[in-house]
Amino acid sequence: MLFGRVKGSAVCTMKYQDLEGLKLLIVQPLDKHLNPAGPLQVAVDVVQAGIDDLCVMVRSREAALAMPDVKFVPVDLALVGIVDELEVKPDGDYDFTLKNGWNSYT
Repeated sequence: MLFGRVKGSAVCTMKYQDLEGLKLLIVQPLDKHLNPAGPLQVAVDVVQAGIDDLCVMVRSREAALAMPDVKFVPVDLALVGIVDELEVKPDGDYDFTLKNGWNSYT
């Protein structure tokens, strides 16, 4: 699972038939400190992300499985979530308090 920030959209005159109706977005991969980590990439958008949204991305087979209808699609990067809130703690620092309304695992 990777983080990425949407920078723009890509337009194709021809697409694979099972990608019709899906947006292609230009994404900047990010590291855990939200700094750029590599070149811009094109990802298929299945969560309706917008410009400057912080997103969760998956690669390879997981990206193909994220497609809504057909599961065998030539996709290598997909946006599968939009991050609403992110809290990064220093390594080794954990907070085990259960937030109000959350359930503990058994």
